[in-house]
Amino acid sequence: MTFSLIAVRRPVFGAPGSVICIWSVAGTGGEMVVEEGGPGPSKPACDRCSRQREKKDKQQDKQQDKQQACEGFTIRAMMKNSVVRGPPPAGSVKQRPAKRTAFRKFYDRGDFPIAVEHGHVGNKIAWKAEIENLDYHYFLPLFFDGLRETEFPYEFFARQGVHDMLEHGGNKILPVVPQLIIPIKDALNLRNRQILCTTLKVLQHLVVSAEMVGEALVPYYRQILPVLSIFKNMNVNLGDGIEYSQQKRENVGVLIQETLELFERYGGEHAYINIKYMIPTYWSCI
Repeated sequence: MTFSLIAVRRPVFGAPGSVICIWSVAGTGGEMVVEEGGPGPSKPACDRCSRQREKKDKQQDKQQDKQQACEGFTIRAMMKNSVVRGPPPAGSVKQRPAKRTAFRKFYDRGDFPIAVEHGHVGNKIAWKAEIENLDYHYFLPLFFDGLRETEFPYEFFARQGVHDMLEHGGNKILPVVPQLIIPIKDALNLRNRQILCTTLKVLQHLVVSAEMVGEALVPYYRQILPVLSIFKNMNVNLGDGIEYSQQKRENVGVLIQETLELFERYGGEHAYINIKYMIPTYWSCI
């Protein structure tokens, strides 16, 4: 007895075709016995859909590969397969590199009558001369120039030295105000968060250090306020969380708001108009 397998494809409505298996058996007497099997496995419709989707995805990928990025307002931007790049970032809040300050040069040379006094609570400046007897026209602008420093001990001496001189300066501070504008502007233009916080605290102390100092700063708002306008709304939104930088007074947005309010209170009748001109989003606190 011999067996042979014959496969025949029979067309079926709604499908490309099904396979019918036919078994032919040769008996002992030579007669042929034919047995018809069931249809073979056919590919489901979901497989065909997935293949069509893969083909479409490949075509789209090829089209995207052909697309070329180009600059705006050029001839290539008008072509079919061109993609126009977006505008570059303006960099208004990007930190600027700091240059070597005159304060560091004079400190390394030993021109300042200061030294470090280590205490239990923290470090202080041990002045080798009476602060009231110092030449404010010479020393105060140099200490303000040191506000751009971020390294110890330069940053500590400049920051603490400015506060000590403002605390004991009295009437000597007002004549020196025009010499302080350029160091303040240079420190703010670095856009360094640490330097911004230090300079804003110094500005708050400067305004209340002596009479008429707040009014003397009004003509220089155009040099001081542009950077404050950029960082005015830089607050951290944590929802119901706790922002510990407010307690440490390291939140730039809060410090700027406090500084502008002090400018308005101590700047006289024309302070608010000039602040509003430079920072239109500021509202009066009086």
